[in-house]
Amino acid sequence: MQGRKKSARQKILAAADELSRDLGPANLSLDAVAQRAGVSKGGLLYHFPSKARLLKALVEHYIEVFDASLAETEREHGGGENRLVEAYLELVVADLARKQPPSQGVLAALSENPDFITPIKDYNRVLLDRLKANASDENAALIVFLALEGMRSLKLFDMDMLTRQERESVVAVLHAALR
Repeated sequence: MQGRKKSARQKILAAADELSRDLGPANLSLDAVAQRAGVSKGGLLYHFPSKARLLKALVEHYIEVFDASLAETEREHGGGENRLVEAYLELVVADLARKQPPSQGVLAALSENPDFITPIKDYNRVLLDRLKANASDENAALIVFLALEGMRSLKLFDMDMLTRQERESVVAVLHAALR
């Protein structure tokens, strides 16, 4: 969004994600989202006619942002085998290193409707297939995927007990597996 103002829709999604993080996923209300986004409740309802639609959009937005970041990181890695796996590894490791807690919008959506996990499962299946197709070793790509998703889940559910050294050791092993 460099140089461009956020649309009302983007402001609403960002506000919903922030509130999920600040108040906990189960405490998200449309009134609070509208207030945080700086829009009227009618403006929010214009874009998202129900809380369920807002939460579904949060999940879709999460996937879109991640996929766009992955595509950009992959382009930076140039061509060749393992470029997608390396890009995925780089992107997730950078995300894990951030001090900011992970997006809670997904948890908010799941607390409202467990079926909202389906787009993430579908995306992850396609992503894993892409990772394996690009890898010099399909099993190594699978191990990278499982290890990184495990570490992301630990952080998402606030259960990350790994030390920085343990995390760095895992990442070093993952890089070595791709060589």
